[in-house]
Amino acid sequence: MWNSKNNLMQTKKYFYFLFISFILTSCTHKTWQVVEAKSEKISIDSTTEKIADKEFEAILQPVKERIDAEMSMVIGYSVENMKSYAPESPLSNFCADVFRRAASDFLHQEVDVSVVNLGGLRTEIPAGSITVRNIYELMPFENELVILWIKGDKLIQLFQFFASVGGEGVSGIRMKVKNGKAVQIFVGTIPIDPAKIYTVATSDYLAEGNDQMTALSEYEKISGTGLKLRNVLIDFIRNETLKGNIIQSKIDGRISLEN
Repeated sequence: MWNSKNNLMQTKKYFYFLFISFILTSCTHKTWQVVEAKSEKISIDSTTEKIADKEFEAILQPVKERIDAEMSMVIGYSVENMKSYAPESPLSNFCADVFRRAASDFLHQEVDVSVVNLGGLRTEIPAGSITVRNIYELMPFENELVILWIKGDKLIQLFQFFASVGGEGVSGIRMKVKNGKAVQIFVGTIPIDPAKIYTVATSDYLAEGNDQMTALSEYEKISGTGLKLRNVLIDFIRNETLKGNIIQSKIDGRISLEN
């Protein structure tokens, strides 16, 4: 009798174990697959006002007013309307110079080169008052200023790419573009050395080789600064204003085209 009961219990335990194993195995190996996806474009503009939740709008209104006040704050004044274009422009020169200076301050030594992608400059800095909103519109992304240590031969590759597309934003170099090729490349006042390691200030986005700047991703070392590009510009403009300076930039021949 005892053996029968014991065998029955053992059998029950066996089937219980098989059942649990089946459930766990089924859960572990089950995969999901998207079979259909739909999307709808909803424009966020004046046409959406009619479907806005008025109660929720009232809750957000104080936040909106505070943000609007901060965004409308004047931080400086510009001599002219600064635009971005190739091969060099007042806006790209200004941004590249500011980023190189900020990187040099962070590193406590002079950074050799700065690189800015023209596509990352999303608007202009207007003549007259410069507001916080202007800089947020110029750089709406959360990109960080980083410093790269990179060999000269990689920089030559980068500048050859710049020549092929007509130019990008740079600081610390001078070069000529002839027949779509970069020639007479100088870092500072010295011809670029393919074997030398140079320091380069740029964005974390470009340091990943984006915007076809793959040469930047082939660095020897990288250091983050924790500084947002947008904040670097805002702080620079504010500090210059406190000194009584007006923001200005110019084209100085850092990238020149030759026939």
